[in-house]
Amino acid sequence: MKAGTSKKTVKKSADFRRAAEVFKALSNPNRLLIVDALSEGERCVADLTALVGLDMSTVSAHLAVLRNVGIVSDERRSTQIFYSLRRPCLMNVFCCLDEFHSEGD
Repeated sequence: MKAGTSKKTVKKSADFRRAAEVFKALSNPNRLLIVDALSEGERCVADLTALVGLDMSTVSAHLAVLRNVGIVSDERRSTQIFYSLRRPCLMNVFCCLDEFHSEGD
């Protein structure tokens, strides 16, 4: 093998299981809205509830899905829980989707 080249690893479907879980978590428009809002900074559940327009228990359930796959993290402060985007690189996917949709116009 020449210097500077690497052998490509053959991936199996099991290698993409984690990615599929992330995409499944992002498959809901309300969760996408939450992720987009968190890209601008941390928010408490009450702020996200007002933004999304759903009841607090539904927003909390959406946040649990995002937290379980590692997209968001939470921090309790007194009686409130604040959420933040754990993986800001995820916004690159949003940029790609914007490009994808603008090309179809």
